[in-house]
Amino acid sequence: MTEYLNVDGGTLAYEVTGASGPLVVLAHGMGDSREAYRFVVPRLAAAGYRVAAVDLRGCGESSARWPSYSRTDIAGDLLAVVRHLGGPAVLVGHSISGGAATIAAAQAPELVSGIVELTPFTRKQSIKLRDLRVARFRKGMTRLLGTGLFGSVALWRSYLDVAYPGRKPADWAARTTRVDAMLSEPGRMAAMRRMGRSAPVDAGAQLGNVRCPVLIIEGSLDPDWADPRAEGEAIVAALPDGLGRLEVIEGAGHYPHAQYPDETAALLLAFLGANARAQGR
Repeated sequence: MTEYLNVDGGTLAYEVTGASGPLVVLAHGMGDSREAYRFVVPRLAAAGYRVAAVDLRGCGESSARWPSYSRTDIAGDLLAVVRHLGGPAVLVGHSISGGAATIAAAQAPELVSGIVELTPFTRKQSIKLRDLRVARFRKGMTRLLGTGLFGSVALWRSYLDVAYPGRKPADWAARTTRVDAMLSEPGRMAAMRRMGRSAPVDAGAQLGNVRCPVLIIEGSLDPDWADPRAEGEAIVAALPDGLGRLEVIEGAGHYPHAQYPDETAALLLAFLGANARAQGR
């Protein structure tokens, strides 16, 4: 059942699964919705966690038009959800939300007991000439840039085809149809384009201020980086010593939680078992 939380600038939609247990808050990437975690939520809830899947500002059932869409803004939204539901929580953030989780953990360590970043955009990006020799990176970047430039749903769909290399989820056709429909709603594509133009420098600046354990999960075939493992290693290196750990899911693209849910859930559950805390402990 969808629930709503009014925050400064708009209304956030979220859904809670599991009546009790340590809180886990899931945040998706741009151009998506909380349905991105449709395969993972049941596994976490069955393991005894209270799971809140959030629609980011501008996405899903959250209001479409907001003053801004930076990672710092998203971090504030996630912390508002944690406060509303009673923290602390482990934050799981995908792509742009990975950077937001970093900021939230640095800003409110009492509310965040751990963070998991799925294929995150957390550091300032720079494209090198040698990166363009990697075909999947070249294809992904071209389609992402085209989506941002033209606001094209068709180009976004084309990017998703590259971002899910090899096997697709069983509900691929139905899911992409729903994504197309969402992005066709007034204000949704504009929100995604503004997210895409939001540089992750605010998140990168907070990496050294994180005080909780961090798990970085990369897909070995993620088209958003020429070398996904190197990106994950750079994030871990920027964290305080001993806090970060990197896992790479072989064959996965930019959406391991939907493409390889069993492997992703196993990594999440191991991390949660060590770091999730119930309210008041």
